[in-house]
Amino acid sequence: MSGSEADGGPALPAEAGHAVTLLIADDDEVTRSGLSMLLAAQPGISVLGEAADGIEAVDRALSLRPDVVLMDVRMPRRNGIDATRHLLAEAADPPKVVVITTFENDGYVTAALGAGASGFVLKRFPVRRIAEAVRVVAAGEAVLFPAALGRMVAARPLGSAAALPQAALTGREEEVLRLMATGLSNPEIAESLTVSLETIKTHVGNVLTKLGAQNRTHAVVIAYESGLVVPRFAE
Repeated sequence: MSGSEADGGPALPAEAGHAVTLLIADDDEVTRSGLSMLLAAQPGISVLGEAADGIEAVDRALSLRPDVVLMDVRMPRRNGIDATRHLLAEAADPPKVVVITTFENDGYVTAALGAGASGFVLKRFPVRRIAEAVRVVAAGEAVLFPAALGRMVAARPLGSAAALPQAALTGREEEVLRLMATGLSNPEIAESLTVSLETIKTHVGNVLTKLGAQNRTHAVVIAYESGLVVPRFAE
């Protein structure tokens, strides 16, 4: 796995046309096997392995080094939140984590985003949409539902409200951050602002650096906490 969100650009697998490598962690064998089979059949995705609980998810991710881990929330021995936190702390070049769960407003999901996950998807989503989420986070983007993220900030602020005023963002950088908070990808932001994708990558990289944000989701959390973006709770 190469590339990082710090530069706002896509990771190597997306740039080079290589398949995104994936580890699937879910304690339900039928769900896990089904996701593995269906996602392996999707273009541009290679499933490296499976894990049945949070401890195994971390161990297998450290050994297999996938680009992305599709992480269930409720698992035995170690839940998906703790597994995400352990994995991102222990791996020298950590994979991106996409949380997969049954309910969008699940409190465990918002906690997982706070632990560093790059986004989440619902188990009821069509497999093509889940596959697209895997590709998107592998390319350095984030997959999130703005309303759910707003609920997270309102319910459990992460203490970075002062970061935005201290960051001295330019007007355009604040505009890009607002659009990031709506869930738009870099290409969508570029289209919205009628500028090049490379320009948006530069702005995103500057935003993350100035805010000291570990990823796009963290930057959006700061935007909510600072009041730049007002949480909305209706989908």
